[in-house]
Amino acid sequence: MTGSDATLVDRRRILVSGAIATTGAVAAPFVSKAAAAETTTLKVQTSWPAGPGLDVFKTWCTSIKEKSGGELELKPFAAKQLVGDFELLDGVRNGVVDAMNSFTLYWASQVPATAFLSSYVLGLRYPHEWDVFFYSKDGLKMTREIFAKLGLYYVNRIHHGPNIIHSNRPIRSIQDFLDLRLRVPGGMIAETFAAAGAKTVMLAGGDVVSALEKGTIDAADYVGPAVNYSLGFHKVTKYVSVGPQGLQSIYQPVDLMDFVVNMDVWNKLSPKLKQFLDDEVQIYSNVHHSAIQKADMEAWPLLEKAGTEVTRLSLEDVADFQNLAVPIWFKWSNKDKDAARLFKAQLEIMQSPSFGYVTSDMIKGLSINL
Repeated sequence: MTGSDATLVDRRRILVSGAIATTGAVAAPFVSKAAAAETTTLKVQTSWPAGPGLDVFKTWCTSIKEKSGGELELKPFAAKQLVGDFELLDGVRNGVVDAMNSFTLYWASQVPATAFLSSYVLGLRYPHEWDVFFYSKDGLKMTREIFAKLGLYYVNRIHHGPNIIHSNRPIRSIQDFLDLRLRVPGGMIAETFAAAGAKTVMLAGGDVVSALEKGTIDAADYVGPAVNYSLGFHKVTKYVSVGPQGLQSIYQPVDLMDFVVNMDVWNKLSPKLKQFLDDEVQIYSNVHHSAIQKADMEAWPLLEKAGTEVTRLSLEDVADFQNLAVPIWFKWSNKDKDAARLFKAQLEIMQSPSFGYVTSDMIKGLSINL
C-alpha cells in the first residue's frame, strides 16, 4: 500500500468512526508530504444567501485545497452570485457553474422525483430515517441515476434541519391557513397547504423578507430560527408557527440540501479525487447540520427578546394535515417512474414497525404505478 493510499484508508476509518462529527473537526490531508498536482478549481454556488449556513459552506469550501494537498479547490459563491437561485440547476447543467449546494426540493417542478428527495408534509420525519432511505434502501443509487439523466452527478445529501413559518397573523390551527398568502418551496408542500386553503406562492429565499415587509405575502416558510433571524424575519413578522411538541415542522422536518456536480466536470476528476469529495460532502453534512442546530437553539431566545410569539399546531391538526397529504404523496409518486421508485422505498420505511406511522388504513385505495 502506498503512502497516499494509506492516507485515504485512514481518512475513511475516521469518517466511519464518526470522529469528525463536531464543527471544529478537520479531516486528515488528502496527500501526505507529496508535491501537489495541478489544482482543479470548481466554482460552487450555494442556495444560502447569508447567515450560519453560508458561513459553514464557505469555511468548508476553503478547507478543501489544503486537505487535498492542493489538488482540488472549491471556490464558494453565495445565492444568486453567479446565477439566480431557481436557475442554479440549469446553470450547473450548462457549465456556468461547476457544482451546487442547493435545496433539492427547488427542482420539483422540473424533476418531479426531487419532491421525494427532501421533506414533504408528514413524510420521513428525522435525519436518521432519511439515511435509512439513502443508504439502506438504494436511495443514493436511485438519486444518482435520476441526476445522471440531467447530465449531473449527485454526490450526496446534506442534512439541514426543520423549517418554520413566520407570519403577521397567528397560526394556531389548520383553519388559520385559510386564505393565508403563504410562501412555500413548491411541490407537494405547496399543494398540501393549498388544500388547507392557503394561497401559496414560490419565492427564492433571498426575496422572502422583502415580500413580507411589503405585504405581498402574509406568511413565509423558510429555514430555521438562526438563519431567519440573521436575515431579519423578526423585523417584518410577529409570529412563528411550528408543529406540536416533538415535531418542530410537520411539512419540512428535515430540509435536505445536496452537493451536485456537472457530469463532465465530475468525469474529469481522478478516482481518488472523486472518493475524496464524496467523503468530504459527508463531513460537510455533519458539520453543517450540527452548526445549524447549535445556532437555532441559540436563536430562539433572540426571537423571544424581539417580541416574536411562537404558536404550535396540535396533534389534531397533524391528523388533518395527514389526511390532506397522503393522497398528494401518491399523486406525486405517479408523475413519473423515478418518483414512484423513490416513494415506494420511503413508504416501506414509513410502514415498517421500526418507524410505524403509516398504517394500511391511511393508504387504502391508493397505489403506486411502477
